[in-house]
Amino acid sequence: MVTKKNWTTAQQLLEMPDDGYRYELVRGEIRRMPPSFEEHGLVSANVAVDLAPYVRRNGLGRVIVAETGYLLESNPDHVRAPDVSFLRQERVSPPGERRSFVQGAPDLAFEVLSPSNRPGPMAEKVADYLAAGCPMVVVIDPVLRAVTVHRPGQDPQLLNESDTLDGGEVVPGWQMPVREIFA
Repeated sequence: MVTKKNWTTAQQLLEMPDDGYRYELVRGEIRRMPPSFEEHGLVSANVAVDLAPYVRRNGLGRVIVAETGYLLESNPDHVRAPDVSFLRQERVSPPGERRSFVQGAPDLAFEVLSPSNRPGPMAEKVADYLAAGCPMVVVIDPVLRAVTVHRPGQDPQLLNESDTLDGGEVVPGWQMPVREIFA
């Protein structure tokens, strides 16, 4: 006989008091993460500052920061929070309806590796995004000064500082030199 665990719901996660930590909900189980360090924040900001004006200027959607939660699955609830993400215009909620987690996967997720979020757990996050329908996940490694691009059904693509990251079919025409991610 299988018994149901005492899962935390996405609603309960939303209602938690702010205690200075960041949380994700992994199949009903709370995962606490320490605040990000300076390099993590700078790298995330560099991506967002480059991507957001391009997305707005071309009416493609919205770039979202602040580790916004995406409800990837329900029952048990599964909420992941990328460092930076992109939502296509048709998926952006209208004003007044933005006070909950985004339903479904982002259209593009950026994750920055940090001491508390290394390759093993990151591989799990990437798999979660892709399984939920995210067409592109970019993992940024500040130590190696490289990025890895993940797409469903394709081998990961490793880019170094001499390469250029592009938005592919998700954000057509957007390009950013990898070295600028770490500037």
